[in-house]
Amino acid sequence: MAPETTVIEYVTFTLVPDTPEAAFLSAAHGTEALVRRQPGFLSRRLSQGPDGRWTDAVTWASLAQAEAAAQSVMADPDFHPFMALIDGPSATMRHETLALTLD
Repeated sequence: MAPETTVIEYVTFTLVPDTPEAAFLSAAHGTEALVRRQPGFLSRRLSQGPDGRWTDAVTWASLAQAEAAAQSVMADPDFHPFMALIDGPSATMRHETLALTLD
């Protein structure tokens, strides 16, 4: 069996039109406990590009844990206020293997 590899999950999206940034950030903070308690969670960073698109970058101990967490949080009612502010069709998700970390 191959060893597990750390992965970064990137979810890029836009917000529902007219969503105040403060409301979105409040909803994002509301997901903190849920995300932190997922097995394999290592870190999370939320950023916004100059084009208004957001990226939620979550580091997981393995791809299997990232995939399990995605299913778990999407089914949890505590995640729904955050998801309600995201324009669903704009969202894309990808997983990349962590190759180097410099802190």
